[in-house]
Amino acid sequence: MTSTTVYVSALDLFSIGIGPSSSHTVGPMRAGADFACRAADLTGVARVSVQLYGSLSATGRGHGTPDAVVAGLRGAQPETCDPDDVRGAWSEHPDTPTDLQLDGRTPVLFSRDDVVFNPASRDLRHPNTMVLQAWGDGGGTPLLEETYLSVGGGFIERVGDDREHAAPAAEDGPGFSNAAELLALCTDGRTVADVAWAAECARRSPDDVTAGIDAVWAAMRTCVDAGLHADGVLPGRLHVRRRAAAMRRRLEDDPTSAIDEWLHVYALAVNEENAGGGRVVTAPTNGAAGIIPAVLHYWWKTTPDATDRDVRTFLLTAAAVGSLIKANASISGAEGGCQAEVGSACAMAAAGFCAVRGGTAAQVENAAEIAVEHHLGLTCDPIGGLVQIPCIERNAVAASTAVTAARLALAGDGSHVVSLDAVIQTMRETGADMNDKYKETSRGGLAVNVVEC
Repeated sequence: MTSTTVYVSALDLFSIGIGPSSSHTVGPMRAGADFACRAADLTGVARVSVQLYGSLSATGRGHGTPDAVVAGLRGAQPETCDPDDVRGAWSEHPDTPTDLQLDGRTPVLFSRDDVVFNPASRDLRHPNTMVLQAWGDGGGTPLLEETYLSVGGGFIERVGDDREHAAPAAEDGPGFSNAAELLALCTDGRTVADVAWAAECARRSPDDVTAGIDAVWAAMRTCVDAGLHADGVLPGRLHVRRRAAAMRRRLEDDPTSAIDEWLHVYALAVNEENAGGGRVVTAPTNGAAGIIPAVLHYWWKTTPDATDRDVRTFLLTAAAVGSLIKANASISGAEGGCQAEVGSACAMAAAGFCAVRGGTAAQVENAAEIAVEHHLGLTCDPIGGLVQIPCIERNAVAASTAVTAARLALAGDGSHVVSLDAVIQTMRETGADMNDKYKETSRGGLAVNVVEC
C-alpha cells in the first residue's frame, strides 16, 4: 500500500535542540535563521525587525523567544548552537542600533527595540505568529517581509509556502491518516513500529534512520545525566531550585527506595535542564520533553535484556502515535492547552512502553488512548511565562501516568469502548473550546492566582 500518510519522521518529531520551549524558542530560532538566509543576499538591507504576536508576545520573554529569534537571525540552528550563545542574544544587545551579523555574514543594524511585542489578537492564523522584516536605508516599504507560524514541537510554517517547513508527508510506504487505518496495517504480526519503520525507510536509508534514532536516544541519555548532576537555581524571577540531583543522591543512598521513584527523578532532570535553557530533545515539545525520556530510561534501567533495537521500537511506536495527534489535533500548548503537550507526550510514552513490554498493536492503541483521555482539558498556565511551574512536576506526574496506562492496556486484550481516534477528536474540540487565557498566555489559572516569588 502506498499513499500519503500523516506519519512524521521520528527524526523530525524528536529533534535535538535547546530549552526552554519548542514553540517559543526552537521554532522562532528556526524562523530567524530561515529569514536571515533569505535576506542576507538581498541588496541594500540595512536593518531587520521582528514582530511577535499572540502567545509569543504574551510569554515570549519568559520562554526566551527574543533571544532565540535574534540568535537565529545570526545564523544559529537549534541542533548545533551553543546554548550559552543564545542566552542574551537579545536581552544583552545594545538599546541603540548596533551591527548584527545577519546569517553570520551580512552586517545590519539592530537594536533591542527592533523586537516588538504585540498584544494578542483574535485575527491571527495561529497563536504563535511572528513577522520578520528587512529594511533599506530609507525605511518605507520592507525589502522583504515574511510571516512565520510556530506550530508546536519546533515545527514552523512560512505563510505562503507552508509545506516547505512542515514535516513532509511520505508519498511511498504504508499510508494512514488515523489510528483505525494504522491498526488495519498491523496484520500478520506487523507492529506499529514496523509500520513506522517502513514509513521512515520510504524517505531515508535504513542506516540513516538507525543512526538518527540512536543519536536521539544518546541525546536523551545525556540530558538525563546532566539534569541528575546539576544543582542550583533555575533562571527567572521564580527562583525555582533544582531538585533532581538531590533526589538522585537520596535514592542512591537508600537501597530500599522504590524503583518507580527513579521515573520521577528522570523526568525532573530533563525538564530542569530544559528550564535552564540546556540541550534537550523535543519530545514532541520542550514543555513535555521529560516524559518520553523518563519512561524510556526507566524501562532501560529495569530491563536486563534491553537492546538498542528495543529502544528504536519504543521511539518509532511513540512517533506513530505523536503523528496521529499532531495531524488530527495539536501538539501546541498555545493552540490546544497543555493537553496538547503533556497529554500527547504521555500517550506517546505509554504506547512505546506498551510496545517494548510485548503489547499487541491493539494494546498499544489502548495505552495511548488511556493516556490522552486522562489529560483532556489540561490547561497551559505557566507562572511568569516560565516553563517551570507547573511544567516540571507535571512531566513527572505524566511519566507515571504513561506507565500506568501501558500496564492497564497490557492487562487487557486490546478491546475497549473509546477509540484513540475518538479521544484525539475530543482533544481537538476541547482545545478549540478552551478559553485562550488557558493556552500558554499566562493570563489565567495558576499564572494569575499564585503570587510570584
